[in-house]
Amino acid sequence: MTTTIRPSGPVQQSADGSRSRTYDVCDNGRAVGSVRVSTDPAFGPSAGVIQALGIEESRRRRGRGTIAALAAEEVLRGWGCTRVRLVVPADNAAARSLAAVLGYTEQSRNMVKTLRRTAPALPEGAAGRPMTEAEFAGWSATAVDAYARNWVERGVPEEQARRKSETDHATSLPEGLATPGMYFRVLVHEDTAVGHVWVARRRMPDGADRGHVFDVEVREEHRGSGHGRALMHLAEDVTLDAGLGVLGLHVFADNTPALRLYESLGYEVTQYNLAKPL
Repeated sequence: MTTTIRPSGPVQQSADGSRSRTYDVCDNGRAVGSVRVSTDPAFGPSAGVIQALGIEESRRRRGRGTIAALAAEEVLRGWGCTRVRLVVPADNAAARSLAAVLGYTEQSRNMVKTLRRTAPALPEGAAGRPMTEAEFAGWSATAVDAYARNWVERGVPEEQARRKSETDHATSLPEGLATPGMYFRVLVHEDTAVGHVWVARRRMPDGADRGHVFDVEVREEHRGSGHGRALMHLAEDVTLDAGLGVLGLHVFADNTPALRLYESLGYEVTQYNLAKPL
């Protein structure tokens, strides 16, 4: 048995400069699966993505997936990529095992929660209010650097991390605080602003809208007092007010306190985001 990958179509070039190509996974020339590779528009042309790697069920468990993934990595190296990521659905244990064998490590995970009709009440003495323009200006002055630093601290090259942060903020907030579908709320406890949360309305691939927590932060001097949980309750209230019943978020895998908080609030993992250097 000789397993190879063979292009099933031309390289696709997008307006943003990213490129992609789909390959057949072949045994002695016969297609038994497929894999798609691309550069990552969020992180830039030196970052690659392996997508939709699949082998026919009757042909699995014989190393074909491993060979196809390694061949896909070689394609990305040829494109000048220095790092590759892949997304694994939470219920696909086999894919996670394969990724671990190939040296991928978990960077982050996506989680969701189906909300009740009413959000939990905020603690006594706490209330939420809209973020002011002055507060937004202060936040936005440091937000891009802070988000990029989060990625750098987790092994992403600085150039890729900076592009990711700048792209995300520019795309999400073209009109700043007034951008439709973006909700910034400040948590006030006993007349003191102790933190903020940014909730966005997002359209999912299935066409449904849901809320998504893009940023939640308790000011350093107020941490350890339960304000993070209160901010997440506030995020639920914002989501419900927007007519949405599901709230999602993205969390870094090494942020243990945040993971424990989200799990205790009823969030469930939908996908694992894995990566490795090439």
